[in-house]
Amino acid sequence: MSQDLRGEQTERRSRRVARGLVIVNTGDGKGKTTAALGVIFRAWGRDFDIRVFQFIKNTGARFGEHRAAERLGIPIESLGDGFTWLSKDLDRSAALAQEQWRRSREAILRGEEDIIVLDEFTYAMHYGWVPVQEVVDTLKRRPESLHVIITGRYAPQELIDCADLVTEMRLIKHPYDDKGIKAQRGIEF
Repeated sequence: MSQDLRGEQTERRSRRVARGLVIVNTGDGKGKTTAALGVIFRAWGRDFDIRVFQFIKNTGARFGEHRAAERLGIPIESLGDGFTWLSKDLDRSAALAQEQWRRSREAILRGEEDIIVLDEFTYAMHYGWVPVQEVVDTLKRRPESLHVIITGRYAPQELIDCADLVTEMRLIKHPYDDKGIKAQRGIEF
């Protein structure tokens, strides 16, 4: 990218974003990714540049959010082998998460987007696949105008302490537990 174009891009961002936030959606309730997708939908309407990195979720996933994001021109990059509790090779799961962190860390430090979402990323820290302190250090070094949204259960305390906004989704009632109703197209995926 040329220096002039980068300068224009930085100026445009600084007019739009006073200070980028680190936002964490965590907890055992449903809605962490959904909340992040709501923010990117709103930001898209304000001409923000957005990029989503999905951890854990299958690399070839074509869920509803992938289809909608594709139509809107929002890149969602999934790199994972699905639900970790079903993985037959946790070393491979860890390697995929580490590679996705490498890619997303580079994007964060480059600062070419206005918002970067790290979906289901807390699991990579919780399982010890990605060092929490490295994540915190990267977030502290990000460009001042960049928003980073991190989702997933088990957010480590160091991440919570670093974040500007933390929301905990608390499970009160779930249709699967109550009535055996499985995940539904358009609601969960």
